[in-house]
Amino acid sequence: MSKYSIFPPYLRPTLERYVSDGETEHYTAHGAFSRGAEVRYELRLPRTMMPHEVAMHIWRESGGEAVRHEMARVRLDRGADLFAVTLKMADVAAEFGAETGLYYYGFDFLSHNEEKMYVKQSGRDGLPEFRAGEFDEGAFALTIYDRKYPAPEEWYGGIIYHIFVDRFAASGKTEPKPYAKLADWNGGITEYPAYPGAPLANETFFGGDLYGVRDKLDYIASLGATCIYLSPIFEAHSNHKYDTGDFERVDSMFGGKRALDSLLRAAEKRGIKVILDGVFNHTGSDSKYFNREGTYDCLGAYHSKKSKYYRWFSFYNYPDDYESWWGIKILPRVNSRDETYIDYISGGGGIIDRYTSSGVSGWRLDVVDELSDEFVDALAARAHKSAARRGGGTPLIIGEVWEDASCKIAYSRRRRYFTGSQLDSVMNYPVRSALIEFLIQRDGDGLTRALSIIWEHYPREIVHAVMNLMGTHDTARIITVLAGDSAEGRSNAELAVKRMTEAQYARGVALVRLGYMINATIPGIPSIYYGDEAGVEGYSDPFNRLPYPWGRENRELLEFYREIGKIRRECDVYKKGELYLCRFGIDGFFMFGRGDGDVTAYTAANRSDDVIVLEFGAGKDAEVLITSGDVTEGEDCIMIAPMSGAVIMTKHGTDVYAERASER
Repeated sequence: MSKYSIFPPYLRPTLERYVSDGETEHYTAHGAFSRGAEVRYELRLPRTMMPHEVAMHIWRESGGEAVRHEMARVRLDRGADLFAVTLKMADVAAEFGAETGLYYYGFDFLSHNEEKMYVKQSGRDGLPEFRAGEFDEGAFALTIYDRKYPAPEEWYGGIIYHIFVDRFAASGKTEPKPYAKLADWNGGITEYPAYPGAPLANETFFGGDLYGVRDKLDYIASLGATCIYLSPIFEAHSNHKYDTGDFERVDSMFGGKRALDSLLRAAEKRGIKVILDGVFNHTGSDSKYFNREGTYDCLGAYHSKKSKYYRWFSFYNYPDDYESWWGIKILPRVNSRDETYIDYISGGGGIIDRYTSSGVSGWRLDVVDELSDEFVDALAARAHKSAARRGGGTPLIIGEVWEDASCKIAYSRRRRYFTGSQLDSVMNYPVRSALIEFLIQRDGDGLTRALSIIWEHYPREIVHAVMNLMGTHDTARIITVLAGDSAEGRSNAELAVKRMTEAQYARGVALVRLGYMINATIPGIPSIYYGDEAGVEGYSDPFNRLPYPWGRENRELLEFYREIGKIRRECDVYKKGELYLCRFGIDGFFMFGRGDGDVTAYTAANRSDDVIVLEFGAGKDAEVLITSGDVTEGEDCIMIAPMSGAVIMTKHGTDVYAERASER
């Protein structure tokens, strides 16, 4: 039987970090620290190697010469030599003439035969291992930050509900625009491009609006949601609104500013915050700023170089050849370094001020890696200033980043999202990818690796606010991803009407349940893409944007989401609990714990072909909070069938054992 251990066997080196705030010191698996922190690095090396001249090497992420810090031998510890060095983060940064930033480090030493050995990060599980060569591969990351604004603790432990406004709920209180083509709510997607990437007018509307969202607040609250993230609501020509026409106006088809204010008031009464989608990297060509189509009664950049908006855009050959987002001509890109544009969005009385002052609690920044640092700095500063003036708590600024955001490079520039003055959260696509790989390919190592990287690379304030997602408006529906046929080689006409078989759908529901159980209990804030909880299927955009199936929901799946929401409300461990990744060496079995105070909540997921038996301590000292699939409680154990899982609460420090039932 395999006993759970945070650390691997001592045949390989182990690294531990202890952070001090001046009064207390505690172990941490994080690798991001504030400037005021003092950190002791402890490296254990096998005694048989007779290690000496042990050193830690740190260098700036931009390259240059590394700074060497000698490590002193402390004692013989559990069959290994323990070496340690204590560093003040402010001093580390000062060694490179900086205050904050991204750094890398590794270790080397001489063995008994005077051979130089290197300790780096494993490419498989992220843990220390002996690796040959210099430090350019396998380095550990260190982020030193100086948080400018309060940590968003009031958001921890919550749930985000992501709504594509036109497809969630229709109140019948709004009027369509003259060009809008109205579709049957239950009639499927009828407007789609001839092939992926082909031009599309996006003029078909289903009639969802902000009054409809307001009317469904009790439903949203029943899922445990504490926040609604709305797709763009500013005036625009399309149904998706990513082609902003006027930032100052809420689209009339969504009910205008009056509907937004009504939603904000009603949501606040239920303790639900509202986040808006900030699409600030580009506007629509059909906007008052560019006005190529001549819709607006104002001088747009397309019509005159004397337009006050002209300098916002970049023209190659005026007026028809201009920079646009990904070459899509209806989306002219904005120069986010332009001071007049920054002031328009983030100055006093600007767009951020206007909506934050009205009660909006946060912003999701579309393609944030294409926005300048100056723009993001100014936006975050204004959001916090506006929220403080309103007395509306700490705003949450979420960035759309598809990679590890701690070391993101965009347009040849290293981004500084986490050094203290920009983002509070990012969309956690790396973990989403690893979660899907585990659910489909049954590879738990990739998910373990992805979680350990996020936990190590991101500041604690970010980790507990990161947006954990399974589906979004940019991805195929999660149930289709997990159990549907591949879209490869199929036309959009086929995908528009293709649905899963009964067997595929049943399998998809089981996998979605297992996936959401994991997604809702890892560190961060889980996000539900509207309708995923009801079993809505569909391939990528636009087929992932079917209207919510009111009255036709998958009740089994919906109730499971509600039960998970209840657990998150009742268990403080999911607010700021530590992450313990359990390693049993059982293929297809994934388990982790969240510890806070006297308790640890474990999530166990079985994608192997065997029944997995769990034991806790001397007996079954555990309470099963929820199960996904076939889970049986015995006198002294818990048995988890294939494609099943459980959330289990136990006393902190209780030993955990796991084995295949066939080996018991």
